[in-house]
Amino acid sequence: MQFHLNGFRPGDPDLHPAAPAARGGELPEVVDVLIVGAGPAGLTLAAQLSRFPEITTRIVERKEGPMEKGQADGVSCRSMEMFQAFGFAHHVMREAYWVNEATFWKPGGGTGIVRNGRVRDVEEDLSEMPHVILNQARVHDMYLKVMRDSPSRLVPDYGCEVTGLTVDRSAPHPVAVTLTGPEGERVLRARYVVGCDGARSAVRRAIGRPLTGDAANHAWGVMDVLCDTDFPDIRFKSLIRSEREGTIIVIPREGGYLVRLYIEMDKLAADERVADRKITVEDLIAAAGRILRPYRFAVRDVVWWSVYEIGQRLCDRFDDVPAGAEDRVLPHVFIAGDACHTHSPKAGQGMNVSMGDGFNLGWKLAQVLRGQAEPSLLQSYSAERQGVAQDLIDFDREWAKIMSQRNDDAAATPTFQRYFIEHGRYTAGVAVRYAPSALISDDRAQGLARGFEIGTRFHSAPVVRFFDGKPMQLGHVVEADGRWRMFLFVGKADDGAGMLTFLADDPASPLRRHTPMGADPDSVIDLRAIYPDPHPTIDAASLPDLLRPRKGRFGLVDYEKVFCADPQEARNIHALRGLDRDAGCLVVVRPDQHVAGVFALNETARLAAFFAGVLRPQG
Repeated sequence: MQFHLNGFRPGDPDLHPAAPAARGGELPEVVDVLIVGAGPAGLTLAAQLSRFPEITTRIVERKEGPMEKGQADGVSCRSMEMFQAFGFAHHVMREAYWVNEATFWKPGGGTGIVRNGRVRDVEEDLSEMPHVILNQARVHDMYLKVMRDSPSRLVPDYGCEVTGLTVDRSAPHPVAVTLTGPEGERVLRARYVVGCDGARSAVRRAIGRPLTGDAANHAWGVMDVLCDTDFPDIRFKSLIRSEREGTIIVIPREGGYLVRLYIEMDKLAADERVADRKITVEDLIAAAGRILRPYRFAVRDVVWWSVYEIGQRLCDRFDDVPAGAEDRVLPHVFIAGDACHTHSPKAGQGMNVSMGDGFNLGWKLAQVLRGQAEPSLLQSYSAERQGVAQDLIDFDREWAKIMSQRNDDAAATPTFQRYFIEHGRYTAGVAVRYAPSALISDDRAQGLARGFEIGTRFHSAPVVRFFDGKPMQLGHVVEADGRWRMFLFVGKADDGAGMLTFLADDPASPLRRHTPMGADPDSVIDLRAIYPDPHPTIDAASLPDLLRPRKGRFGLVDYEKVFCADPQEARNIHALRGLDRDAGCLVVVRPDQHVAGVFALNETARLAAFFAGVLRPQG
């Protein structure tokens, strides 16, 4: 964490000085971005945009205040990596339940259920972050703090509901939104609107995007309880299949006592809704007791409960561009999270994918509104995230089907157990891979960095910071600040001098071409170098000025741009991520932590062309 660049500032470094344009008073008449809905997608987006006080951002929520008890609770490894970029992963790790192992139970041949297996929940070196369980409301709290402490001082406007939305693309602020709130009805105009307002989204309806899909006609119950039981795995994530009484998923919650149970209930008729069954919490408790036999199960307190029917629904696009008009119409209204994809909660992916939507869109809106990129960049949001949501729908449909299957071979590993193990990368959130596009380069140089797969998230690994010898994770330098990253891995045969000279001096250099005059040299693209040798063997005087940039109003040297490989082979980034130690390479990472490309150290023209296809030149 860096601070004091422009002068000593006492107190909490996470509390940024308020910008002159910081939020104040009531909603303005015009804004750059209006976010509708303060759920996971909306808050992720708002937290990202709050870094930029020059962008007028507002977020409205129809509820009267912040969420207190959330429905979602699973936080994937990938989301934890994202939380690290926002600066609060350590708070989540301290408070949350860590899912270290998963156990599997199956029918025991007339004696109730028996344990059939135990696996690590996350495979070795899949992420430096754990899979955790934390109440969605607490995740919201942490995003809200990021927003309050930002230069924008952004807070939601509660009690405001969207009752109308129209788009006039010829206007400077094309979207007119009618809001009904405590002050009555008013119209607000925005350059961009993002509907994060749930499955009954008013924004989605206004742009004519239907949610299409089907239901599985199967009812499940969910409850958060304090219970008294002798079931031995009550503090492990457990998948339990009984012989005749159905299935339970046990999800221990934070705090050491609370537990969530997903409980299979009744099959529904083709035209029947779950509400028709009038299922009560007592029905859920009784069903759980039957499935857990021969173990005792008594509920002492019910914190929250609900009954739902499994279903998967998806929009065909996540913006307001008419079908067939993609080459001539730019989007001004977007939808994210449950507004454009709904599914069952058992796979624990809903909140995670929704936050991924917000993270994907946030930096793109920021770069367009700050004049760093053309508005056409925003077309990539729907193109990238609709495919991710389709994968989620497909996974959830198959998972729901498997969880309700019967007649597994009693002597074999149950299907649900095999499926869970085989799809560990997906449930950890690290399987997302964006297809080649203007934002994702081709894979011609992938062999130089096999472990940094182009299109996937940047897979962090240990390094040692050169100037102070601090062991750390390289991926943790990627903050949610809207900047691109270039990681230059110095080779044994190619020390990167040619690439560094190009980046420092050539007019075609992305650093020179896309950084505004007078701005800090890393304000748009943050360059870091990683040397293959231990840090005591490198002479600091030999490092080029580009790796010791001067910044801020005092022209202070940034000493955190150079890293070295950990001398322990088991922690060596070159070994862990399949880097070519002789040739070296340059890895480009997008502001949302996804690898945009791998470049050989002599591919200066290809590197320049890549950035020229994304960013505007700056004067």
